[in-house]
Formats: sequence, structure tokens, C-alpha cells
Amino acid sequence: MITLRKSGERGLADHGWLRSFHTFSFADYYDPAHMGFGNLRVINEDRVAPGTGFGTHGHRDMEIVSYVLDGELAHQDSMGNGTAIRPGEVQRMTAGTGVRHSEFNHAEGQTTHFLQIWLLPDRLGHTPGYEQKAFSEQDKRGRLRLVASPDGREGSVTLHANASLRAGLFAGDESAELTLDPARKTWVHLARGTLTVNGHALQAGDALALSGETRLEVSGGEGAEVLVFDLEA
Repeated sequence: MITLRKSGERGLADHGWLRSFHTFSFADYYDPAHMGFGNLRVINEDRVAPGTGFGTHGHRDMEIVSYVLDGELAHQDSMGNGTAIRPGEVQRMTAGTGVRHSEFNHAEGQTTHFLQIWLLPDRLGHTPGYEQKAFSEQDKRGRLRLVASPDGREGSVTLHANASLRAGLFAGDESAELTLDPARKTWVHLARGTLTVNGHALQAGDALALSGETRLEVSGGEGAEVLVFDLEA
């Protein structure tokens, strides 16, 4: 079964300094039909205005992945990490028993555009943790590159969740196929561009929910950047 989630159907929060599209229910956006998918709980597409950001706040018992599309995101947390996340980099923060952090766009004249992703952990009470890795454009060009997984294989960041994440860049005649476990769920989020996925033409912000499927096929991309989640059912 394949279900299309159109970009324009997502929730929108416009705070002036932050413009955020919510794929699933989040904050003031509530839709009982879209509370998450498998153990994927949040995909927020955030645009943060120059000189602004999220002040220090707390999280618990969640695997949080940040994926920057444009600009930079400055991160500081109660574990002592202070870094900048740039396009091509994937950040994983394990909130576990509790962590506090802030995220800012310090650039002048440039909006930071990123995806904030939350996954339910494999258990409660993990020790808070942090990891960040860079994946080159060549790594993702014309293929679905593993960037996050439970065992950190192939150089991916390690998730404390029964889930994995792949990222790919597609244009022209580039295509890729992925064998799926029909007992699991797959979520495809098109971050930008256009792309055909299992016969469905997607535009930026669109997503597909797949259940009981055995194969994923992507092709016909134009400036496409896509994320593919393998999730517990």
C-alpha cells in the first residue's frame, strides 16, 4: 500500500523568524490522522531567519536528527558540544534521560533551511549522546546512501532506534532501486526538486508512506534530494 502525503497538506507554523512545515502533528498543529508513521514521529521543514534561532530548551527519550539543506545551524548543548551543521552533514542527538540544547542561524542575510527529524528510541533511558558526520555530494549522487542506522554501518551515524535513513541526489537519467522488507514500513520525503518514486510524481515537500511493499524505485529526478526511512511497523 502506498499513500501520498502532499506538501500543501502539512501543518504550517509561521512565527516570523521561523517558518515551519509539519509533516506530522506537532506543537499547535494537530491532526489525528497524521501522528507519525511507524517509529517516525516528527519531520519539520524549518526555515530560520538570519540572526535568530531556538533558545535553550530540553528533550527526553527521543532520537533527534538534523539534516541541513541550506545555510548553517549552530548547535550547543548541555553535553558540552558546540558545532555548526552544514549542508551534507547529518547530526544525531540522543536525548535519553535528558538534554538541553540551542540552535541558531548566526549568518547575515542567509536563511537556514533544515529538516528536524524525531524518531522514537528502542528503549527509554539512554545516556544522552551526540554524533555528526559529513556525506559528500558524490556519496549521494545517483544512489540512496545510508546516513543513519542502528549499528552505524557503512560510516553512518548510529541511531538508538529501530530505523535507518538513506539520502540521495537525483537528476537526469539517474535512478536507484532498493529492496524493501514488506513487514516493515518505508517513508519517503522529497526535500527538494522533483522525483518519481514507484510511479508517483513528487514535488518538494511531498512524501510517500509505503506498507507491505517489496521494492522502492526512484527515477526522473530534477534537482532532487530525497530521504528514505526504513521503520518498524
